Amino acid sequence: MLVFHSQKLVYLAVPKTGTTAVENALGASASSVFRDPPGLKHANARRFEREFRPILEKSGQRTFKTVAAIREPLDWLASWYRYRTRPAIAGHPNSTRDISFDAFIEAYLSEDQPPFAKVGSQARFLTDTDGKVLVDHVFPYERLKEMIAFLEARLRIETTIETVNASPSLEIALES
Repeated sequence: MLVFHSQKLVYLAVPKTGTTAVENALGASASSVFRDPPGLKHANARRFEREFRPILEKSGQRTFKTVAAIREPLDWLASWYRYRTRPAIAGHPNSTRDISFDAFIEAYLSEDQPPFAKVGSQARFLTDTDGKVLVDHVFPYERLKEMIAFLEARLRIETTIETVNASPSLEIALES
């Protein structure tokens, strides 16, 4: 999460949507940068509304606007799957190293998700408990440059976004 206090803007970091690249590109311009732990970096819209907005807006006025990116769902899940194949977590319950992509998707869709399939939900990240979208500006990950242009205009800066922390390259497709 990045807070731009003067511009009354908060970037909510949806996991697996280029958040580290955005943080690297814009972090120096932010008033506050939440990098660690992941629960703070990736604080969802509900948590922002419940815990952070009241602190930022002591006057009680809802003046801060929020922005986030979301990814096409299957592409988002494929990124999680690839991320969890990395050797560093081999043997860990979150590892997908010896699991097919089809099995990962089936596990993700199951009611009782095993640890390797617990990756959250972009929809739940952006909404309240009734499904109402809480984020003011939502950009598709596939058009990340448009979000960066929006942020550059709001922040009155120019920046370059570079790919970092990308999931391992791996050809994947659903078989069934």
